[in-house]
Amino acid sequence: MNCSCSTSDHVQRSRRLGDESGAPYATLSEHELQHVAEILRSHDSLDESHRIAYIGLDEPDRAEVTAGRPVPRRARVQLLDVDSGRARAVTVDIGTGTIAKDVDIDPEIDGQVPLLQEEHGIIRELIGADERWATALAARGIDDPSTVALAGLSAGRYPIEGERGRRLARVLGHHQPTPQTMPWAHPIDGLVAYVDLASRTVVDVIDAGVMPIPQETADYHVPGTFGPERTTQKPIVITQPEGPSFSFDGDVISWEKWSLRIAYDMREGLILHGIGFEDAGRIRPIVHRASIAEMLVPYGDPGPVRFWQNYFDTGEYQLGRLVNSLDLGCDCVGDITYLDVPIADARGNVKILPNAICIHEEDAGVLWKHTEQFTGSSDVRRQRRLVISFFVTVGNYDYGFYWYLYLDGKIEFEAKATGLVFTAAYDERTGRFASELAPGLAAPYHQHLFCARLDMAVDGGPAVIDEVDVRTLPIDDDNLHGSAIGFTTTRLRSEQEGRRRANATVDRTWRVSSATAKNRLGRPTSYVLTPEGKPVLLAQPESVIASRARFATADLWVTAYAQDERYPAGDVVNQSAPEQGLPAFVADDASIDGADLVLWHTFGLTHFPRTEDWPIMPVDSCGFTLKPHDFFDRNPTLDVPASASACSCAHEDAGSTGSEHHLHHLSVRPSSHAD
Repeated sequence: MNCSCSTSDHVQRSRRLGDESGAPYATLSEHELQHVAEILRSHDSLDESHRIAYIGLDEPDRAEVTAGRPVPRRARVQLLDVDSGRARAVTVDIGTGTIAKDVDIDPEIDGQVPLLQEEHGIIRELIGADERWATALAARGIDDPSTVALAGLSAGRYPIEGERGRRLARVLGHHQPTPQTMPWAHPIDGLVAYVDLASRTVVDVIDAGVMPIPQETADYHVPGTFGPERTTQKPIVITQPEGPSFSFDGDVISWEKWSLRIAYDMREGLILHGIGFEDAGRIRPIVHRASIAEMLVPYGDPGPVRFWQNYFDTGEYQLGRLVNSLDLGCDCVGDITYLDVPIADARGNVKILPNAICIHEEDAGVLWKHTEQFTGSSDVRRQRRLVISFFVTVGNYDYGFYWYLYLDGKIEFEAKATGLVFTAAYDERTGRFASELAPGLAAPYHQHLFCARLDMAVDGGPAVIDEVDVRTLPIDDDNLHGSAIGFTTTRLRSEQEGRRRANATVDRTWRVSSATAKNRLGRPTSYVLTPEGKPVLLAQPESVIASRARFATADLWVTAYAQDERYPAGDVVNQSAPEQGLPAFVADDASIDGADLVLWHTFGLTHFPRTEDWPIMPVDSCGFTLKPHDFFDRNPTLDVPASASACSCAHEDAGSTGSEHHLHHLSVRPSSHAD
């Protein structure tokens, strides 16, 4: 990593997740992961031909945990026999050392388990020895196949003859004449290979025609490639001389009035459990579980080489295992606590991913402020937030996942997309579906769509959900001058009704209210989900990708909680069958009126790449907000003290002239068109 950030002004602390393995939702510890592997080996389920494609906590039922019942510690495992291609879903009881469940994963009905890291080596070996591939490269002036960087990519599920039920990858190449060359600048277009990973054969090499390989360098990582670095920046120093304001008790973090449990999973990455806020001496539940349960990157080039490019980065690539080890002063600035996470590889060997999660506090601007003309008082308070984040690299793109907790009870999530765009050669045809970033270099139009799974627990009991739209009011006897405004609320009563689209023209939000708890004015205590309202999946409804990613065709789905409904695109996503996940979850149209509610919120970016996105893309971001609405009896930050600084932020008397000064001391200057 090319990171030369100074750490002299920063403080680093480290902890390890999974050291509190007795708690129901605690991350599987290093010892537990090793024990699961031992149990699998003892049952001949993990031998020389078997690999672990996924392993994670089999989370207990919410009702059992809430009731305080003892629950077993279990692990969910997806296994692949690399010799036969057979896959299985296995549940391991860690306490008893037994296999609680063992079922086949049918490749035609269910799909395939995620791609393994070692399968990328198989792809390189097979493609490197294929004469058709070598001939196609030679036609493009490349005589040495080893100078081609190969991207082995999820194949999707298309009605292509001979593909049904096969474990496939599709392969694109980029020229890398030296080990230091950034290959994404040199796509080898018009060429794609299809590989059967089970039989270890190259099924097909499709050459749609030779296209010139772009030659302009993109080696931004080599100092001096794009000129000297600027020398104008002065240091910014962030210090907390008394340390951070948060503390840990095992995997539970407390900060200001917040408390929550932090967990990690090799598929979803960061998971937040039991998010609650202290009010009047008790912790009031808000969210039972929060995660980004799926991420979809659909591309919009329909040509013969790239029509299949649609990636489920969570379900197909296990983005949680692609986490970065974060650098103090570069990725995270200030007084930082890092969390290391244990993870098992395909053979059951456990490793510790260091500095996987970053936790710190940030100043977040003004919390509230007022200068009162009648009392002469002037008060301001600073907002701050707790930041819990991690970063992953999925091929060419890098993604940051940031959860923010604020002093006033607000929760935000922000996804940050950066890295390199996936490239192609630019010509008259691709120009309809891609941007030209450099001479002859294209980046296809695409989307980044995230799905948050929010298992709500507003004040701990059953809940209802309303869709809230602003509206204008007609002129009548109560609104003679036509200035009145209002809002409408529509109760969503069933899972089919809970599939909704955002609408920015009416500022649409969704309000989750407790069915039992009320504030001091008698109104239900609530939290409001505010979407950004950007486009969801743009592919046609009858397209293959829409059928497999139906969750991404709506901004919101609402379901009644069910223990086994974890992923919006289904449990098995690689080469998955149509209509898995949320379409199946809502098929029974269960009641959501007074139930334990799960919100599935799709949000994201539609990316028409710019020249400014090359050779490396500045961060683009998207997200959502959960905000208290009648949850508290009054502003919950009235007890926030003024900032301790040389300048006092709270004054009982704004000046000797009192309120008269505030009424009449106005600054006036001439206006101009330049203002």
